[in-house]
Amino acid sequence: QVQLVESGGGLVQAGGSLRLSCAASGRNLSSYVMGWFRHTPGKEREFVGRITWSDGSTYYADSVKGRFTISRDNAKNTVYLQMNSLKPEDTARYYCAANPQYGSSWYWEYDYWGQGTQVTVSS
Repeated sequence: QVQLVESGGGLVQAGGSLRLSCAASGRNLSSYVMGWFRHTPGKEREFVGRITWSDGSTYYADSVKGRFTISRDNAKNTVYLQMNSLKPEDTARYYCAANPQYGSSWYWEYDYWGQGTQVTVSS
């Protein structure tokens, strides 16, 4: 069992920055891949990026590549999503998720989800 809690969302102007946190608890967290997804009403849940607990390797969607950075703090069992150069189209509710130790960009392959945190970018 894995529990995830996101935090750090808020309102920011275009071009600004925001850092989201995902606090994880459970057993064998090092065997999981942690993903970030976002969802806007009327659209399908979108993959943002992922990080592997074991080695810290990352992978990003083209839409955020170069602007977003995912990192982890193993001592705190926390994953971060640093968002820079934010655009209005980044507005969404952001979720962290966990799946077994393999890479995936599909939300249905993730087993555990947080409650999400809202990010709103004004123009």
